[in-house]
Amino acid sequence: MLRQSGAFAERAELVDRVMDSGELEREKGITILAKNTAIRRNTPDGPVTINVIDTPGHADFGGEVERGMSMVDGVVLLVDASEGPLPQTRFVLRKTLEAGLPVVLVVNKVDRADARIAEVVEETHDLLLELAGDIDGMDDAAMDAVLNMPVIYAAARDGRASLERPVDGQVPDNDNLDPLFDILLDHMPPPAADPDAPLSALVTNLDASSFLGRIALVRIYAGKIRKGQTVAWLREGGERQQVRISELLVTQALERVPAQEATAGDIVAIAGIPDITIGDTLATRSTPRRCRGSRSTSRRSR
Repeated sequence: MLRQSGAFAERAELVDRVMDSGELEREKGITILAKNTAIRRNTPDGPVTINVIDTPGHADFGGEVERGMSMVDGVVLLVDASEGPLPQTRFVLRKTLEAGLPVVLVVNKVDRADARIAEVVEETHDLLLELAGDIDGMDDAAMDAVLNMPVIYAAARDGRASLERPVDGQVPDNDNLDPLFDILLDHMPPPAADPDAPLSALVTNLDASSFLGRIALVRIYAGKIRKGQTVAWLREGGERQQVRISELLVTQALERVPAQEATAGDIVAIAGIPDITIGDTLATRSTPRRCRGSRSTSRRSR
């Protein structure tokens, strides 16, 4: 996805597990800390930003999964065409269904010699229906959405995806990832975000920099945030104070780059608040209210 969106030079060397930046993650081949990237896509209606959150898939890292869920408007369920849904898949899917998020199923590695594509799709449907049946409040419409979720067949290493199921062990009939991008834009709802409302932004994760110090990863639910702006910082314990955003960073591919302004629907990194922590809210000074992650209407990013 990053390569096709132009994040890498045409002849740049591919890096395995590019989102797994931690040493232990690379050694074990697992995701431990949630990370985000942003992919720009040109559409007939203009450029669109697709925010992608890579979360762990295991219950042992449930806090990271919960924080990832608070930042997204839909979920891509990536399943191996041979292994099918794994035990840890159950945990993330349950959280997805409880949050009422739409799901897109991507069956990857369809070109494996031991691929069993149809059986894997059926196993995933069965798991989804089983979990949906155990969740209180799942109405018929929600169950229909589970049954009718889009299915994409992919060979990600080759940058190919298709809506047509290939023969086991064969690559998809399409030579790029356009079907995947199209499904994401059509099936995932735009963020509930009003850029003209008072600022409401939730701290969902933390990072650090030797130059900037503590960095807060923030999902902006309403309004705009600017570098140098003074905002209300609302802490979990009820404490409130005014702070200045000394640095604002937006994600471009795998890099964070300085920006002057970000708006509702964006996921950004900010610096300048040494003690900020997960769950804190940044709001307009004149009308400071705690962010509850409520959802309202902008197609600027997904």
